[in-house]
Amino acid sequence: MATSRALTTFRLPPLPTIREIIKLFRLQAVKQLSQNFLLDLRLTDKIVRKAGNLTNAYVYEVGPGPGGITRSILNASVAELLVVEKDSRFIPGLQMLSDAAPGKLRIVHGDVLTFKVERAFPESLKRQWEDDPPNVHIIGNLPFSVSTPLIIKWLKNVSQKDGPFAYGRTQMTLTFQQEVAERLAASTGSKQRSRLSVMAQHLCHVRHLFTIPGRAFVPKPQVDVGVVHFTPLVRPAIRQPFELVEKVVQSAFHFRRKYCHRGLGMLFPEAQRLESTGKLLQGAEVDPTLRPTQLSVSHFGSLCDVYRKMCDEDPHLFAYNFREECKRTKCKSQEPEDDREISRL
Repeated sequence: MATSRALTTFRLPPLPTIREIIKLFRLQAVKQLSQNFLLDLRLTDKIVRKAGNLTNAYVYEVGPGPGGITRSILNASVAELLVVEKDSRFIPGLQMLSDAAPGKLRIVHGDVLTFKVERAFPESLKRQWEDDPPNVHIIGNLPFSVSTPLIIKWLKNVSQKDGPFAYGRTQMTLTFQQEVAERLAASTGSKQRSRLSVMAQHLCHVRHLFTIPGRAFVPKPQVDVGVVHFTPLVRPAIRQPFELVEKVVQSAFHFRRKYCHRGLGMLFPEAQRLESTGKLLQGAEVDPTLRPTQLSVSHFGSLCDVYRKMCDEDPHLFAYNFREECKRTKCKSQEPEDDREISRL
């Protein structure tokens, strides 16, 4: 009982400010790594509050940098905070925080894209998928350069119930470039609707919590930053393998300004494209003149179900890659309207 009381009343002792830490260890943000420091502890506290009740929780922070969000997490009376930082320059400053919070902060010098977090916390924390989320949280101010590949990786983990989600429906509170945050939470028919919207929303309840102005960061990025919260769904809205869903959704958004039948046609070899695309849309009961942004998660669920049946009937279909066919035939008509088509996927 005494241990529980100590956990719930912990506060860090007086420490140098984040700005002083940056000066002390001569830290500079590396532009190539998309590093931007958040120095205002009122904002880091807000991020942590929005993550939910962290009392006695086990938290995995990605990319802590100089430790602004790290301090706010420790002050939320967590049981343990695990931070994974790739840049060795930040380790001494984080070690100072660890010394100020004995037994609470564990530092790993490593890469979040390869770190095996499913082995990091006690087995006793694991919950059945149908139960409430476990007392495990992921929080992070993500560098822009890794935010999209990392969330796609974690969404795949959600679909397979492994990685951070071996503990159950682990909640995530993460920062993204504002445009990416808007895409993640974009509703059907909105201008920002994209591949990322569907991939996230068919697996998670996604909320764009608030926006942090770029001027709050050092150095100031050219864009604002959105804070997004993810809670994995008990049952995915699309019950097909992650790779199949990703292929269908990516194909649909390949020509985001055109009717959806154009992009979905890229799922099939040219010789059978017209017939097979018609069969797919008819079987899924999807209007071929809808734009990709007008397709709901339910639409994509139907499309994925029909495409799965077509793949079962033709074992070579799923392996088909229209880009490879395009290279062989040196075709031009199947390329996106412009480079921005790919960047918005």
